[in-house]
Amino acid sequence: MEASRRQVAGGRGRSRGRATAAPSGNGVHLRGAGGGREKGSVGAVPSGTSPGGVATTAAAGSRHSPAGSQALQTTAASELMSQKKFEEIKKANQAAARKLVEEQFSSSSEEGDEDFEGKQGKIVANTFITYTTQTDGDTRELERTKQYVNEAFQAGAMTCLICIASVKRNQAVWSCSGCFCIFHMPCIQKWAKDSQFLVSSVTDDDFGKRDCPWPCPKCRFEYKRSETPSRYYCYCGKVEDPPLDPWLVPHSCGQVCEREFKPPCGHKCLLLCHPGPCPPCPKMVTTTCYCKKAKPIPRRCSAKEWSCQLPCGQKLLCGQHKCENPCHAGSCQPCPRVSRQKCVCGKKVAERSCASPLWHCDQVCGKTLPCGNHTCEQVCHVGACGECPRSGKRFCPCQKSKFSLPCTEDVPTCGDSCDKVLECGIHRCSQRCHRGPCETCRQEVEKHCRCGKHTKRMPCHKPYLCETKCVKMRDCQKHQCRRKCCPGNCPPCDQNCGRTLGCRNHKCPSVCHRGSCYPCPETVDVKCNCGNTKVTVPCGRERTTRPPKCKEQCSRPPTCHHTSQEKHRCHFGSCPPCHQPCQKVLEKCGHLCPAPCHDQALIKQTGRHQPTGPWEQPSEPAFIQTALPCPPCQVPIPMECLGKHEVSPLPCHAVGPYSCKRVCGRILDCENHTCMKECHKVTKTDGCTGKNKAGPECLHCEEGCSKSRPLGCLHPCILRCHPGECPPCVQMLRIKCHCKITSLYVECRKITTADVNEKNLLSCCKNQCPKELPCGHRCKEMCHPGECPFNCNQKVKLRCPCKRIKKELQCNKVRENQVSIECDTTCKEMKRRASEIKEAEAKAAFEEEKRRQQVTEQNTQIYVS
Repeated sequence: MEASRRQVAGGRGRSRGRATAAPSGNGVHLRGAGGGREKGSVGAVPSGTSPGGVATTAAAGSRHSPAGSQALQTTAASELMSQKKFEEIKKANQAAARKLVEEQFSSSSEEGDEDFEGKQGKIVANTFITYTTQTDGDTRELERTKQYVNEAFQAGAMTCLICIASVKRNQAVWSCSGCFCIFHMPCIQKWAKDSQFLVSSVTDDDFGKRDCPWPCPKCRFEYKRSETPSRYYCYCGKVEDPPLDPWLVPHSCGQVCEREFKPPCGHKCLLLCHPGPCPPCPKMVTTTCYCKKAKPIPRRCSAKEWSCQLPCGQKLLCGQHKCENPCHAGSCQPCPRVSRQKCVCGKKVAERSCASPLWHCDQVCGKTLPCGNHTCEQVCHVGACGECPRSGKRFCPCQKSKFSLPCTEDVPTCGDSCDKVLECGIHRCSQRCHRGPCETCRQEVEKHCRCGKHTKRMPCHKPYLCETKCVKMRDCQKHQCRRKCCPGNCPPCDQNCGRTLGCRNHKCPSVCHRGSCYPCPETVDVKCNCGNTKVTVPCGRERTTRPPKCKEQCSRPPTCHHTSQEKHRCHFGSCPPCHQPCQKVLEKCGHLCPAPCHDQALIKQTGRHQPTGPWEQPSEPAFIQTALPCPPCQVPIPMECLGKHEVSPLPCHAVGPYSCKRVCGRILDCENHTCMKECHKVTKTDGCTGKNKAGPECLHCEEGCSKSRPLGCLHPCILRCHPGECPPCVQMLRIKCHCKITSLYVECRKITTADVNEKNLLSCCKNQCPKELPCGHRCKEMCHPGECPFNCNQKVKLRCPCKRIKKELQCNKVRENQVSIECDTTCKEMKRRASEIKEAEAKAAFEEEKRRQQVTEQNTQIYVS
């Protein structure tokens, strides 16, 4: 159904909303373009209800006769009704499929399965990459481990044999080290506790005192009480509570296993943490053969023992022959040859196996003992016969007296009472010392029966068993002992248990017992529909285990008009709906129906029983399977839009002029703008033959001129939007002259078209520049741009160093130090005279100061004296 919905939507998508208005005699006629209508709008839409996005009929009423127009309207109405019916049935079909049909084997699920299988393959490959790539290990040796890893991924394959439930990724588990079977952690803890309780409760004397072992539910491998699991670890035991990772083997830590190989070889497992047994060791070691004769060669550690196939050559135990077997492990086999050999005593010779050279015949030795009176009574033996057994001191039969007699005489009886303990273990023999065994005890005693409930006087040698039957319960706690005169140690129950196991298929075959029965040891194959694929699960899980996903193709015949079904995998139930193209020839256009097969569509049954009142519960809607009519033809037909912008494929049933909804884009008469109307029909005129030239239906430009102005002109064009260039701008601009004092008025076109020199002339006010030169004089140039030229010719007065001589010179020459006035001889004479006068005045001042000091000293001396 999903594919059908996509195809129908895809056929209408491009033509959605593509319609245009065309004038006709009675208004605007509408013909849907296949999906552009609103919900519930069927048939023609009245004029004025949709100003845009409508489609014209195949021909306007003004160009056809009334009979033709009526026939076209009838055809359009028929198509619309067919479309409406198809859409309603399709919606009902989708609702029914969502509610009643479970597409378990759809293409999407198959892709999901393939994706999951691909991920599973990557995880398995990454788990074995160290073994297969880095060590070149043989993948055939991984088959047993691969089976456990694959079962870890397969739903329902990993089953706890205690609770007969699936083991999930997020559950704590425990793995047996003997059979590698996986159990839920709470289940195995309860199992271990119950097993220890049952074993320790057999007798009341040692209840709770012994360290009773508990067995694995599957392989019966025994564990100690201290080995009862209490924490959840990964398979290799490194990580406690391993986190759930969808890209790892379930319950794995993702690290290297590093468990010791069995049998131990000194190396550790190289796989990533995995369930099941570790594969054989793939390491390469250099080792020699069993007989040590061949040169050492490199071999796999798991197969390091090898035979060179040469004869062994070691001496056999017979000491005569050598081992002729090929190089082998362990000790040599016994010698297979036969030879004549004497017995140990040498009396007999017989042909015997060379492997057993020492043998004893059945004759008595008969050699005379050292006493000379007796012969050896031992059967064929090795070595000396020894002393005579009758020599030395000997006891009487009752062991109370000792006599020293020759070996030829028998020991006499001592005459004392025998006094040996009789067989009853209570009384002693009352006869005199005698040879041979004592007689049976015949004393009468009061004896208790074995169960201790009755007493009776009777001979001591006879046992007393009463007829009372034991009423105690046996160890199964279900059956009585029923043994006559039971002493209390009731034997274990010997009846069959016979209880129905958890699988509900078999009965417990064990002897009657306490507690829960062991899990059913049987396994059941859950097969797919065709039987080619199966998964083995514990007995009892077949009712809840999903059948395995079979990769074989379904071989059922098609139920629709197609000759063959779509390829899909083996499945249970009915086949999925056919999604092949219908391919029936449509009557109107002759195209093949491209819609998905609709021979078996589910539609809601109408005309069913109506409820008589609110008290009657409405029944579920009934759906019937029937063939739907083919939908309107969706074959794409290339059609050009009204504005000649594009050629798009339209559904065959909706072929006609349409608007592509783009902007018209034709160049208007102003040659600056394009028509902004939606794609519309354009009629060609005699004067306009260009493809992009606007027609009479296009807009007329009413905007102002928007052409770019010359560089520097900020005034808009005074004309409306026009073709060609704009007229020159005559707007007067007010500008400042170069000296920034006078305002000048100049036309804009003169400024924008003038070069640099002309612009300088236009900005000149023809007055003297008011700027001052660095020398302090005013610039003599006319109004100019930039800096003033430094060529001041104004006259300035210049004096000699003594200020006596004065002259007028040009300012620029004075500032450039090109001209200077030197003192003449008169100036020098005047300087000399002035210096002489200054020296004479300084000398007179010095002498006056000296005279004052002398007067001061004299006055000081007078005052002191």
